[in-house]
Amino acid sequence: MIKASSIKRIKIVFLLAVCVVFANAVISCSNTIKLKVNQASVNHSHQVIIQLERTLSALKDAQIARYGYLISANTDYLKYDVTALEKIDLNLQLLKKLTQDNYQQQKILLIDENITNKLNLLRNQLYTKQNQKLDLSQELILTDEIKNVTDSIQLTQKLLLNQINRSQSSFKTAIAAFFIAGFVNLGLVTQLYYLVKSRIIRLKNTKLALRQSENRLRAIIDAEPECIKLIDRNGNILEINAFGVAMMEAENADKLIGKSVYSTVLPEYQKAYKLMHKSVCQGNKESLEFEMIGFKNTRRWMESYSVPLSSESNEGFLHLAITRDITQRKVSEQKLREQAALLDVVTNAILVKDVDNRILYWNKGAEQIYGWQASEVNSKKSSQLLHKGYSPQLDDALLSVISTGKWQGELHQLTKDGKEIIVESRWTLLQDRQGKPKSIFVENTEITQKKQLETQLLRTQRLESIGTLAGGIAHDLNNVLAPILMSVQLLERKLQDSHHLRLLKTLENNALRGASLIKQLLSFARGIEGKRTLVQVKHLITEIEQIVRQTFPKSIKLTVNIAEELGFVCGDATQLHQVLMNLVVNARDAIPQGGKLKISAANLFVDEHYAQMNINAKTGAYIVVSVADTGVGIHPEVQERIFEPFFTTKELGLGTGLGLSTSLSIVNNHGGFMNVYSELNKGTIVKVYLPITPHQETDIPCCDRPANLNGSGELILVVDDEPAIREITKSSLEAYNYRVLTASNGIEAIEIYAKHQSEINVVLLDMMMPEMDGEITIVLLQKINPSVKIVAISGLELNLTTDDKSSQNVQAFMSKPCTGKELLHAIGKVTKEFK
Repeated sequence: MIKASSIKRIKIVFLLAVCVVFANAVISCSNTIKLKVNQASVNHSHQVIIQLERTLSALKDAQIARYGYLISANTDYLKYDVTALEKIDLNLQLLKKLTQDNYQQQKILLIDENITNKLNLLRNQLYTKQNQKLDLSQELILTDEIKNVTDSIQLTQKLLLNQINRSQSSFKTAIAAFFIAGFVNLGLVTQLYYLVKSRIIRLKNTKLALRQSENRLRAIIDAEPECIKLIDRNGNILEINAFGVAMMEAENADKLIGKSVYSTVLPEYQKAYKLMHKSVCQGNKESLEFEMIGFKNTRRWMESYSVPLSSESNEGFLHLAITRDITQRKVSEQKLREQAALLDVVTNAILVKDVDNRILYWNKGAEQIYGWQASEVNSKKSSQLLHKGYSPQLDDALLSVISTGKWQGELHQLTKDGKEIIVESRWTLLQDRQGKPKSIFVENTEITQKKQLETQLLRTQRLESIGTLAGGIAHDLNNVLAPILMSVQLLERKLQDSHHLRLLKTLENNALRGASLIKQLLSFARGIEGKRTLVQVKHLITEIEQIVRQTFPKSIKLTVNIAEELGFVCGDATQLHQVLMNLVVNARDAIPQGGKLKISAANLFVDEHYAQMNINAKTGAYIVVSVADTGVGIHPEVQERIFEPFFTTKELGLGTGLGLSTSLSIVNNHGGFMNVYSELNKGTIVKVYLPITPHQETDIPCCDRPANLNGSGELILVVDDEPAIREITKSSLEAYNYRVLTASNGIEAIEIYAKHQSEINVVLLDMMMPEMDGEITIVLLQKINPSVKIVAISGLELNLTTDDKSSQNVQAFMSKPCTGKELLHAIGKVTKEFK
């Protein structure tokens, strides 16, 4: 393009050249005029000189004629004198004409006056000569006067010649100036010619370059993947690039040039577009998102960036619009909104944070889990918001997600109210287009309840494993103690010596003590089905209250709070009493220096949500008995093991470690569950949940024991894998008038029963035997005789409420070790009831 400064310089040089040429032309014209004036003046002066010379010649002729006449008096001289005078007069008239518009007129008139006077004087002299003689002095005077006139004429001629010389000198100067001006003009014209020529060449080159530049610019604009259009103040399209033509689905640009830009804008966006166009034409920059529809009815979302452009007519601004297709972006934004809505629907906490842990996104699930609203956590560091302090685990997680792109693990975090929760966190690295870490997508699932249930499940599984082990040990110990107890009772019948009877009593007491310990162990392992009655828990609490007030130190302040209309529980009052005693004793031991002990009971309905938090809980009505103390509390690590058997924090000899484990088994056996809440140096609360039983429940009747233990010769089949038990059981029964057959296992029992089924009244069957256990044996016996009478006995506690078909003909259940009297009572009741 031609620069404005270059064009300006051309204009200035051209104007200077024109001015110089004009000045030279003026000067040349002036010189030419002066030359003409000088030439006219020279010609006029020559004519005047010629006429003066002629007048002077005529005057001399007149003077000569006068002298001739005066000397010779010849009249012929008078003729010459008259002719000379006529010539003089004629010449003077011509001089007057020549000088009538000239400054020389005055001199000519003066000369004319002198000549006229002198001619008149000559005429007078001639007249006088004719009449009288003229003296010589007068002639001399006349001659001098004529000489003076001649001198005047000659002086005038001289002046005229000087003027002619000056005019000729001025002519030469004017000629020289004319030629110099001509040469200057020629140089300037030549210079201007070459300058204009070079400028024209440069202008042509510039125009060519401008065309090429315009073509390149047009190609660049057409190659731009955006619609670029120029719009006039009336909203008509002046220019549009190729991409814009394609975007509007037109055949070519001519179809759009001069057309209204609003023709493709959807009606609902035309008002906003017109306001934008008006603002741009007023000199403002604007942007707008709108929808357009092409000539082939294709809808697109457009984003227009509009800037004002000065118009050549200076009548305001034109509208230069750069419009891009954002349909894909709008679709993506819609998908993002839908995804964000989905993210808000999910219950997991979903957040996005940058590599500096600053939170960028926070969904509804995160608000529900943590309690913070999205506006409260925006741009805050998650490490400071969700964690107590510095955590090396977070650094490891950040390094892992940056290096591998993902990380997964469990984190302990805090909610807004300071509650500690456990989340299963999954991190995914998000990268920018250059592959550099940009942000981290985090999905957190709260697993606090899950972890609690897992803890409960693991504890239950651990207790079940320990219970299984304890049950096996108890079974073997019961098999050891059972023959001892029955042997003691047989010896008591045969020995009468008081000393030996005391020894037997001591032996029996210790055996019973061991059996009690085993029974307590079995209570933990399997639970005990004792006599079930409708129990009022408030009566149990009242009994416990009396014991505490009577036996606990006075430094312990007891508070009892029992709700009115407390429900009833179907259970074993003795076992429940044992549970409560274990709890208050533990509370006492937790406050050796004194403190507060509170026992409370209330009705509670456990819903599904609460039931999901406790593995042994079911929906329904419960009585909650709480025992709270203000003692030292339980350490979190210890709290996980408090229900394990034989685990105790007390000193050696002060506890067996079976108190809480037995209590848990009893409560679980009653259909309930237990929870413990404890903080160090703040105290402990143990809550026992027992299902409420409706009032119409009646007591489970106890079997009335017959007073007479002797039999009537009934045949009893004793089946047990322990020889000692078989022998002592046989001896005990025979001592009380029973007949006995023995079998060491189930196979042998089937064979014996098949032979003597008509004689055998009762089968005393051990449930735990090798090769064929008690249940299979019962099934086979029932196939031989569906009405067979069976008394089951085991070192493990049996469930009285079992619905198995194998137990339909089992008339009684007994636990090892049992005394001979207990065995005789059971067998006597069965034989008498089914006679």
